[in-house]
Amino acid sequence: MVRRSSWIWLSIVGAIIVTSGARADDAVVRSFASGSAASMVGIVPAVQDVELAGPQALTADGQGNLFVLDQINGRILQFDPKQPNAAPDILKMPSDVQPTDLVVRNDDIMVWDGGVRMLKSAPGPSTRGLGGDVIQLEEVSSRGTDDQVAISAFAQMGSQALSSPTDLLDQNTRAAIVRTTRQPDRQYIASRSKGSVIADIIPDKGNNSVRVEIQTMVSNETIGQLGLRVRNQLGTVEFLEIDNSDRFYVLAEDIPPSGKNASTFVARYAANGRLEGIYELPLENTPVTRRFVTISGDGDVYFLRTKPEGVEVVGVGFRPLGKVSVIDVRPSRTAAAPAAQPDFKFNATAAVRPSNRQQAIETAFAFEGIQWKLTPANYGSDPDSQCTGFSRIRRPWYLQGKVNQEVRGVPYCWGCHGSLANFRQRIESGTLAGNVCTRNEPRPDVAGVDCSAFVSATWGLSVHYTTAAIPAIAAPVTNPWDLKPGDALNKPGSHVMLFLRFTPDRKAEVMESSTGGCNGRVCRNVYPLASLLARGYVPVRFRAFADDQTTVSANAYQETEAPTARKTANKRR
Repeated sequence: MVRRSSWIWLSIVGAIIVTSGARADDAVVRSFASGSAASMVGIVPAVQDVELAGPQALTADGQGNLFVLDQINGRILQFDPKQPNAAPDILKMPSDVQPTDLVVRNDDIMVWDGGVRMLKSAPGPSTRGLGGDVIQLEEVSSRGTDDQVAISAFAQMGSQALSSPTDLLDQNTRAAIVRTTRQPDRQYIASRSKGSVIADIIPDKGNNSVRVEIQTMVSNETIGQLGLRVRNQLGTVEFLEIDNSDRFYVLAEDIPPSGKNASTFVARYAANGRLEGIYELPLENTPVTRRFVTISGDGDVYFLRTKPEGVEVVGVGFRPLGKVSVIDVRPSRTAAAPAAQPDFKFNATAAVRPSNRQQAIETAFAFEGIQWKLTPANYGSDPDSQCTGFSRIRRPWYLQGKVNQEVRGVPYCWGCHGSLANFRQRIESGTLAGNVCTRNEPRPDVAGVDCSAFVSATWGLSVHYTTAAIPAIAAPVTNPWDLKPGDALNKPGSHVMLFLRFTPDRKAEVMESSTGGCNGRVCRNVYPLASLLARGYVPVRFRAFADDQTTVSANAYQETEAPTARKTANKRR
C-alpha cells in the first residue's frame, strides 16, 4: 500500500509560471576523445540509418568519483571531476560481460546486461597504465530480482525487466492496449545521507502533477514530502538522490501535447521540501544514451554528452526558482541548429496496403526471439579485422566469444534487409552474422537487419524503406501520448524504433535493431519519452494503420512470418 499521510503542497496565491529567463551556464568538466587508448572512449560513427553511439552510462560514487561506461572498449573509466588533468583509472570488464548500463554505490560496481551483475577488483595488484591504474574486474554475483534497491536504481533510466509480450494486444479484439494514465509507483533508493529510502510517486490531479513522499526503509519515518507540477504532461518521474546536505533530487519530464519542446530536468528541493530550483538537461542534438545524468554526494549534477569526436562530462548549471507552483521549462538557450538533413532523395510512390498491428508486433517479437547456433562460418575470423578505418571488430558485440553457442535475436547489419526466413536460410548456409562497419559500404556477404530494415519487415514491406524514406509511408502522430503498438519513433537519416507501449511509469517501450542499446541485435528497450523527442525522434504511424488508409500496389508487401498471420491482412473497416 502507498502511504498517503498529511500533505504539504507548495501553496501560493495564484499560479506563478517559470518562464524562459536566464539560464545557468553548463560547464564541461572532462572530455574524452574517440579511440581505444587510455583517456579515450569507443565511438561508433554515424552514417545514414546509424545513430552515433558511444558510452552508455555516467554514474557517481559516494566519494565524488565519476564513472563512464565505455562498453565499446570493454571497460569503465573512473576519474575525479575536481581534478580534470589527472589520468583516469581503467576498470577492465570481464569479456563475457556486455553491459548497457552502470550504477556504482559504495563499493558495489553493478552493470546491466539483461539483468543486474556485480563486479569487483580481481585478486592481485593493479598495473600502471599511461597515467592511471589499470584494474581487472571480475564478476562476484548476480543480484536477484528481490534486490529492490539495485533493480530500482537501474529502472530509473529504463534498464528493467520487461513484461510479457502477450499483454500488448487483446487476442479477442486485436485492439491495441496502451496505458497513458500514470499509476502509483514505488521506488527504492540507496541515498547518500539517509541510507536506503522508499519514494512513493503518487499521481495528483490530472497528468501534470505528482506528489513524492520519501520514507526510510528501516523505520518507515517520513523524511520528505515534495510536490511537482508542470505546464503540460509529466512523463518519467524518478527520485534520484538525497545529497550530503539532505537535499532531494527528482528527475522529471514535461511533454507538451504537440511533442515539441519536450524537456527533461532535475528538480532540487531543500531538506524541508521547498523547491529550490532546477537543472535543465541539454539533450538537444545528442544521441540516445542510457544513463545520461547522475548526482554527486555534494549535489553536483553531471550530464553525459556524446559527440562525433568523443564525449563530454558536463556539470549542469543550476537555475534557482522563486515561489512557484508550476515548473515551466521552455527553451531558454540559443535555439539549437536543426540537424543536418540526410543526402537522400525518395521519389517513389509510397505503396501502402491495410495491415494490422498484431501482425506487426508478432513479427517484431519473432525477430527478437529467434534462437540460432553461431557456427565458425557465421562467426568469421578471430581477431576480426575486416573493418577498414574502424577501431573495432566487424561482428556485433553480443556475438563476441559465442562461437558454437546458441544465441538469441537477429544481429544488427548495416545496409542489410530481408525476411526472417531469408535470415535463417543464409545463416544455415554459413553466411557471416552481423556487421557494424558503418564507415564501409554495405556488405552483401553478411546476414542481419539494420534499424529501418527491421521496421520495414514488421510493417510487412517487401522493400527496405530507410529512415529518410519512412515519412513517405508514415504520417506524424501529432500527440506522442497517442502512440499505439506498431507505430514508430523515427529520426530521419539516423535511427528508427518500433513502438510497443507505454510502461505504467510512462516510459516508452520499443523494439529496435541497434549497435548501442542492443549490443548489436534486435531487442526490446525502455526509454524516457522526452529524451527521445528532444533528440529529434518523431512519432509516426504507418499509413496502413491509419483511418484514412489507401490501397495501392500489393508488391510492397511480403509474406509475413508472424505465427498467426500468413498471406493475410485486415480488410478496411
